[in-house]
Amino acid sequence: MKLAELKRTIDPKAHAPVQGTEAQDTRVTNSAAATRRRVWTYGSVVAAIVIVGALVWLARSWSNSAHVIPRERLRMATVSRGQFVSDVAAEGSVVAAVSPTLFAIAPGTMRYSVHSGDAVTKGQVIAVLDSPELTNEYQRERATLESLDTALARQRIEIRTQTLTIQQQADLMKVSIDAAQREMKRAQWAWDQRVISERDYKRAQDDVATAQLNFNHARDTAAMERDSLALDLRTRTLERERQALVVENLKQRVDELKVRSPVDGMVANLAQPDQTQVAANTPLLTVVDLRALEIEFQVAETYAGAIKPGMAAEITLGGVKQSGTVTAISPEVRQNEVIGRVKFSAQPLGLRQNERASVRIILDERDNVLKFERGSFTDQTTRAVYVVRGDQAVRTPVQLGAASVSEIEVVRGLQPGDAVVISDMRDFNDTPALTIGH
Repeated sequence: MKLAELKRTIDPKAHAPVQGTEAQDTRVTNSAAATRRRVWTYGSVVAAIVIVGALVWLARSWSNSAHVIPRERLRMATVSRGQFVSDVAAEGSVVAAVSPTLFAIAPGTMRYSVHSGDAVTKGQVIAVLDSPELTNEYQRERATLESLDTALARQRIEIRTQTLTIQQQADLMKVSIDAAQREMKRAQWAWDQRVISERDYKRAQDDVATAQLNFNHARDTAAMERDSLALDLRTRTLERERQALVVENLKQRVDELKVRSPVDGMVANLAQPDQTQVAANTPLLTVVDLRALEIEFQVAETYAGAIKPGMAAEITLGGVKQSGTVTAISPEVRQNEVIGRVKFSAQPLGLRQNERASVRIILDERDNVLKFERGSFTDQTTRAVYVVRGDQAVRTPVQLGAASVSEIEVVRGLQPGDAVVISDMRDFNDTPALTIGH
């Protein structure tokens, strides 16, 4: 029999489903077990809350313990109000303010009369330059000057001769006038007596006019000749004076072949070996004036604009303080530094070149300024400091002003009596507050 035919032979109503025991079951409630479950649930929640709170407390305690700093590690300064001196500290060395270097004025052979370290006086011959070329040129030009002197003397004699000649001609013309005038007087008398003809009378008048005309021309010619002779004499005189200037200049140069010390001092160094052939403008030696020593210092370029010549300075040399004045500040910046010079008010004895010294330059002095001691890591760019409030150091925004070697000005953010931490606090990464331990 197939499965389909068998399904058709089964009566659905004759085969009813089997009854279960669901109707016989009754719900039984156990209150004690439920209570225990609730206790366990609430206990678990409370325990979780306690554990979380403990963890939070431990984390906060750990966090606080990480920002605790011992008090003995802190350097503190008290904010006060008083006189503020703005200054700059710098290191420097003793240098010669006057140390001229002497040069060869012409090519020649150099012979020294001194050695390095020798003391010399002003005007002392310290070297001799043998220059045949310059010496010969001086002798030639001097001979030319002597020839011009001779020519000028001859010119003066010729001028006097020519002056006498033209003066003689003028005088002769004057004599001719006088003679013509006498003849005219005779002719006039004779004409009045009618003993001469009118023709002779007119001839006498013409002789007087001719003599007067010749005299006038001779006088004017003599004046022109004198002016011409004076101009020739001036030309020769100017040529002689020009040559005299050339000779004087060469004489000075020949005299300078003997190299003399320009100051009282000491020979610093000889630039050339002795008995050496040198060219013109070759450095020969340097002389140091030991009476004019200064301090050359270097400061950061940020202070270059504030330092001016004439400012007061304090020089510390060998533990002794000396007063001084800033004489110069260089406009050139090298390796972020500017070079300046300080002059002693009264130069101490026993100074040596390149001796080390400390310089303190006074920039400004003011009264009633809020200030505190300056730390190594505090300057005008600092924008916040730690202020001690009980057992905590609180980071406080501030605005700082001018700085000196030991103090710094407070513009805003602090009050007199505040205790400021001036130690290095960079390791705390600008933490808002720190706990100070004992």
